[in-house]
Amino acid sequence: MADPDRTHATLQRCTLGVHIAIDDFGTGYSSLAYLKRFQAQTLKIDRSFVSGLPLDRDDAAITQAVIALSPVSGCGVVAEASRRRPARLPRGLGCDSVQGYLTGRPMTETLLAARLPRPCRR
Repeated sequence: MADPDRTHATLQRCTLGVHIAIDDFGTGYSSLAYLKRFQAQTLKIDRSFVSGLPLDRDDAAITQAVIALSPVSGCGVVAEASRRRPARLPRGLGCDSVQGYLTGRPMTETLLAARLPRPCRR
């Protein structure tokens, strides 16, 4: 995202059904302009906002605002859950799914491939 013009041009050339997610939405390089320009399919709400739920009113307001953008922008919403925060809180606000140590630890490509179901052979 350091060079948005180049990133946009690269994504425009992708023809293999690439699914674009804006990670850490609401922080750093993510912005509403990128949401429009890159036509993302998923917004990932940064863990820093999710970790304060449900007690922090500001975090709740930001999380709800991002979730409210999803039907307008056509995006799904993923909440980055922390280890301590129950996954049901972001889902109760309308997130499509959660991600983080509560749902699974990071793994290598080899381990992931071993866990995926094998296609049926005829």
